[in-house]
Amino acid sequence: MTGAPRRRYIRRPDRPVAAVRLSLDTNGFVYRKWGAEQRAKPDDWIVDNDGDVYTVDAQVFARTYRQSGVGAYVKTTPVWAERALRSGSVETKEGVTHYDAGDYVVFNEADGSDGYAIPAQKFENLPSGQRLRRQAGSHGKGIRHPSVRYQDRFRRQQH
Repeated sequence: MTGAPRRRYIRRPDRPVAAVRLSLDTNGFVYRKWGAEQRAKPDDWIVDNDGDVYTVDAQVFARTYRQSGVGAYVKTTPVWAERALRSGSVETKEGVTHYDAGDYVVFNEADGSDGYAIPAQKFENLPSGQRLRRQAGSHGKGIRHPSVRYQDRFRRQQH
């Protein structure tokens, strides 16, 4: 999709999101975000990720999050991210997300399916002092690279 190398990340367990299931008698709703129209279906989740509010498909949420407190959830499964070399868009379960060159396209599956995009600034701004280590075999083993940081409070999963 982007031509850049895809790397594996996992969300920090100390960074839960607030989430509420859309368990109402409704047909869902439509909203605008990420440069396009998004659709929330009955039983989807409304997520507040440190002020960034969006919806997550019910099946995806059940597969990728676990409850860590009342209304608090942590993403427990890895994601794979790659930097976009040019502007584009990715089809999501909720709609379409547009991204610019330099932003990150993130996938819930290693095969590049179930994707979404995150702006570069958000991806690269992480709590101070924390950076990703390059993947073994890509420009040296364990070398820290100053421009590679973890995405939206994700940390690199070591394997």
